[in-house]
Amino acid sequence: MSFSNTCNKIFASCTEHYHTMDSVDAVPSVPFEHGTIEHDLFMKNWIDAVQWHLEDIIRDPNIDPIEALKIKRRIDTSNQERTDLVERIDSYFLEKYAHVSTSPNATINTESPAWAIDRLSILALKIYHMQQEANRTDAAPDHTARCQTKLQVLLEQQRDLSTAIDQLLNDIELGHKYMKVYRQMKMYNDPALNPVLYAKQR
Repeated sequence: MSFSNTCNKIFASCTEHYHTMDSVDAVPSVPFEHGTIEHDLFMKNWIDAVQWHLEDIIRDPNIDPIEALKIKRRIDTSNQERTDLVERIDSYFLEKYAHVSTSPNATINTESPAWAIDRLSILALKIYHMQQEANRTDAAPDHTARCQTKLQVLLEQQRDLSTAIDQLLNDIELGHKYMKVYRQMKMYNDPALNPVLYAKQR
């Protein structure tokens, strides 16, 4: 099984698992051992699923402002956890391909493998929810038809991205491309770099 197939299988399973509870406060039952790449992939999609629904909730025009601020803070924390997990997945690839001798003509990709996998996880959620919309029996026929058309585009995008990820990993393994990971520097989360935060410390 290709790595992208493994990702897609885990992402679809996790997305289904989330929706058996359909609660942003639910605790997942992770079917993989902690410390494995499969565990990290499952948790990546879980974080994305929870954040997807937090984004839905916060867009309620009648939401209490205090509750909205709490959710915004939670989304900020979730974004940082997502970034940390993506970087951990990239560390897995860096270690896996550490022995590879790169070709003198090797090139760098526009993004690391894990950030491409991040997009694949989001696609799994888009596909799930678009499928739900396409299957709605309470919606107008033109709505379901539009959603079915969008679903086909998302599925094509999933196939294309999966192929690109597998090609990238193969190129890295053969030394045709090399990995160079830039760790995220989210200044607004750092009390030493966010001027609003460090001004409070004076």
